[in-house]
Amino acid sequence: MILQSDLLNQLAPIELKARKIVEGFVSGLHRSPYHGFSVEFAEHRPYNQGDEFKHIDWKVYGKSERFYVKQYEAETNLRAHIAIDTSSSMYFKHFADWSKLRYSIHFAAALAYMMNRQRDATGLTLFDENIRFQLPPKSTQTHLRLIFKHLENLLKQEKETSKEQRVSASADALHSLAETLKRRSLVVVLTDLFENVEHHDALISALRHLRHQKHEVLLFNVLEHQSERDLDFSDGKFLFEDMETGSEIEVIPSQVKQDYKKKVDEYTHKFKIACSKALVDFEEIDTQKPLDLALLAYLNKRKRLM
Repeated sequence: MILQSDLLNQLAPIELKARKIVEGFVSGLHRSPYHGFSVEFAEHRPYNQGDEFKHIDWKVYGKSERFYVKQYEAETNLRAHIAIDTSSSMYFKHFADWSKLRYSIHFAAALAYMMNRQRDATGLTLFDENIRFQLPPKSTQTHLRLIFKHLENLLKQEKETSKEQRVSASADALHSLAETLKRRSLVVVLTDLFENVEHHDALISALRHLRHQKHEVLLFNVLEHQSERDLDFSDGKFLFEDMETGSEIEVIPSQVKQDYKKKVDEYTHKFKIACSKALVDFEEIDTQKPLDLALLAYLNKRKRLM
């Protein structure tokens, strides 16, 4: 079941949206080519040799004839940290129903919900040129509700028509995050990578810093592909504005589309190679498409780490 953005917009609060997104995704797994992918959302884990018999749930055994051990709140499989770029360029949308920021917020909420159900400790960081907010990873229901609360607040900010310009400086923020996280974690970064090209070497350096600190990194490049990757606009002249600096330029997209796409593809390919060399997983997200592939990319990453 793929939920459309207009339906999700009618649901509140974001905790309900997250649950619906994840339930729809898991339901879809069983009817897709990924039907063999196992997703455990139970209060139990399979019995392993050496586990104490007193922790076996015999009621579950009576129903399934399989041994499962009760999993307690203190048991944590993975420490994960979700970092969201909140710079001004993330507020952009043209063809999509949601801005890149709103899309990232819903994705982060679904990830947090999924992580919590899998007993993973989850943290949250919001950044632009600096870290603006941070919650340490925890696995309790109370902590999950706190994450939802701050994502709700971010949604409210996204609705405001503020002209405050906040630039991207992901490298500085991620260097700070690398120093802040004291225990090995999976760091999930959601960003559009909209910063000056000369800063991208610094961004790769920051990603290497996270890896040097023994963190796993999953970088999601969030873009509206039709406009930002393909420059697929109708004929005519357009005035483009840089949302982070306010600078403007008049463009006839049809005249520059081919060269633009070539440069974007070349840059993306170069960045992917750099991420691969740094042992950083790089995934692209199109805000006009459902969240399913992004959630699957996370699950594949988690599966490799467990």
